[in-house]
Amino acid sequence: MTVVVELKTVDDTHEFGRRLARVLHAGDLLLLSGPLGAGKTALTQGIGAGLGVRGDITSPTFVIARVHRPDPARGGRVTLVHADAYRLGESADPRAEIDDLDLDASVDEAVTVVEWGEGVVEQLVDAHLRVRIDRRDDDTRVVTCEPVGGDWARRLATLD
Repeated sequence: MTVVVELKTVDDTHEFGRRLARVLHAGDLLLLSGPLGAGKTALTQGIGAGLGVRGDITSPTFVIARVHRPDPARGGRVTLVHADAYRLGESADPRAEIDDLDLDASVDEAVTVVEWGEGVVEQLVDAHLRVRIDRRDDDTRVVTCEPVGGDWARRLATLD
């Protein structure tokens, strides 16, 4: 079951991220793709808000990965690892660079969101969610969520 939504504003993108967070749990891997400025970090900000994590969620492009721990005061329930594979790949094997980040050490205990991760991080888990964000000329975002294995299709069907 592929889910496609149109989001007219950044606030709509944040809200969709909050809704998506309701069906997420430790061990989930989300691969975000789309052109620069499409809204990948904005979606992750909404996911972080929905998960109740600490700290501002900003693009991890220059630090590669950020860890956001749950904030009990905000109802936090699981850690969010937000990574960006955009700058990886200058080596012969970009998967070796991902291994250096030790994402596999936290993937079972966190929701892991990787921007630009397709073809690089899928091997971390048996199932994942591909999220493609495209931006139209009128700034509307078209978000396509494609489940890959596991119970993702069932969980996506519960999005309201």
